[in-house]
Amino acid sequence: MHDFWWSLPLSVAVYWLARTLASRFKSPLVNPLLIAMAIIIPLLLLLRLPYNRYFAGSEILNQLLQPAVVALAIPLYEQIHQIRARWKLIITVCAIGSVTAMVSGTAIALWLGASQEIAATVMPKSVTTPIAMAVSATLGGIPAISAICVLIAGTLGAVFAHMLFNLLGIRSKAARGLAMGNASHALGTARAVEMDYQEGAFSSLALVICGIITSLLAPLLFPLLMRWIG
Repeated sequence: MHDFWWSLPLSVAVYWLARTLASRFKSPLVNPLLIAMAIIIPLLLLLRLPYNRYFAGSEILNQLLQPAVVALAIPLYEQIHQIRARWKLIITVCAIGSVTAMVSGTAIALWLGASQEIAATVMPKSVTTPIAMAVSATLGGIPAISAICVLIAGTLGAVFAHMLFNLLGIRSKAARGLAMGNASHALGTARAVEMDYQEGAFSSLALVICGIITSLLAPLLFPLLMRWIG
């Protein structure tokens, strides 16, 4: 680990560069996460550096993920009056969205010929990484690949969701936020917070509720899907 001491300052420097570019160009395609991956992944491949050692050198950044997710409760608390007024609708939307995300991803994987292990890996793709990995392990999936699926889903939402909202004429901040948190978890929520504080609050709420719903329903839905489709 010690010979990879530079991985932490490299990660911070690349992210700072990515944030600078994103703030200058104001385009969803100039996403800090995409830019960081586009720099660091080719660098590791070019130099033939093992990812596990690079990760060990900057593990403190991964440890900050959970506090960062908890910090999303701040905008949630500030919008508590609106949440109380719409709680039935919010729970209904999150339940439908969670079930749709689980069923659609698993069904498509099975129809494309995926094994039961891969189908279990894909199922929790639309919740935040720690929950997705735990659910995947419970279902017999591969947690590491589930984390990649979560990353892809979050990045796609962060980059393209607002363009899709505008194309479809969706203006409601509550609707945009709930959709973002439902489908793109923490990465989408971070983007929602950047766009609008209220939208970020609803996205934070959806992130939490969908994580709970997925944790509870995935072990029940997966055997049924395997019986019907697999």
